[in-house]
Amino acid sequence: MRPRRILAAATAIGLLLVPLSGAIPAGAAATPSITSIPVQVVQTTDGAVSYRSDGSGPSLVLIMGLSGSQDTWPPDLVNALATRHRVITFDNAGIGETAMPPGTLTITAMADQTAAFITALHLHHPAVLGWSMGGMIAQALAVRHRGDVGRLVLSATFSGNGKARLPTAATASALTNAGGTDNGNATMALLFPPDQLATQGPAFIKALTAYPNLYLPSATVDKAQLAAVTSWAIGSDRAGHGRIVARTLIGDGADDVLTPPANAQKMARAIPGARVVIYPDAGHGFLIQDATAWAAEVNKFLG
Repeated sequence: MRPRRILAAATAIGLLLVPLSGAIPAGAAATPSITSIPVQVVQTTDGAVSYRSDGSGPSLVLIMGLSGSQDTWPPDLVNALATRHRVITFDNAGIGETAMPPGTLTITAMADQTAAFITALHLHHPAVLGWSMGGMIAQALAVRHRGDVGRLVLSATFSGNGKARLPTAATASALTNAGGTDNGNATMALLFPPDQLATQGPAFIKALTAYPNLYLPSATVDKAQLAAVTSWAIGSDRAGHGRIVARTLIGDGADDVLTPPANAQKMARAIPGARVVIYPDAGHGFLIQDATAWAAEVNKFLG
C-alpha cells in the first residue's frame, strides 16, 4: 500500500478526495469496529474485489464515491448501520485489490462489477447504499441488475439522464484549487457548511486515521473514474436513462454545493414512492456530519 495520506472532498460531479497538505493528526481515538476488520478478497466473474464485512443481519452493501476507498467510509456511520445489518464495504474498480475491468471505465461497468461481487458473496437481494459517485453506481445497479437490489439508499448524488443540476462555475473553480497550501481547509469547505467547518473537518480527518493502513486510488484510477462520472452527468451512460423500481430513500444536506439538493427532488419524482430527507445546515458530507441521524433513518427504512 502507498504511504498513509488523508484525502477529503469532492468533484463537481461526485465525491473526489484530494490530497491534503500537512501531517496526519496524532492521537486518533480508539479504533472503531469497522477499522479493526481485516480486508478480504473474493474472486468474481469480473475479477477480484477487496472488501470488509461487519455486523450481522440483512445485508447492506455500501458503494463509495470517486477517489475513495473502503477506508474512507466514516467509521461512525458504518458502525451504526452494523448494529442492525451485515454491512459490506468494498473497493471500486482498480482500488486496493479490486481488479480494473477491461476497456473504458464507466458507471455501468462499475455497477456490473458490483453485481458480480454481490453474486460471489451470495448476498441474495441486499440493500444498497451509495454516496455521491457511489450513488450513481447504485442507480445503475438498480437499473441493470434489479434482482441484486432489495432497497436503495442514495446519498448526495444525482441521476444520469443529463438533466441533473450541477455545481456552479465558482464551486468548480474552488475544487480545482482546493487541497493546496491551506492544509485542506478549502477542500473541507466543499464538504461542510462554513459554520460546521472548524469542527467537522478535523473530526472527519481524525476518524479516518483509525484505519490502520489507509489507502486510496492511484491518479490513473482517479482520472478514469472522473471520466466515468462526467459521462454519467451529461447523460452518455446508458444506465442513467433506465427506470428504478426498488423502494428508495434519498438523502442530502441542504447546503450541498457539489450535488445540489434539488437533485434529490428530481430523482424522487422519477422513482415511484421514493422518500427524501434533507438535513439542514449540512453539505455534501451530511452523512459524516449527521452520521447518527442518517444511520437511524436508513435502519428504519430498511427495517
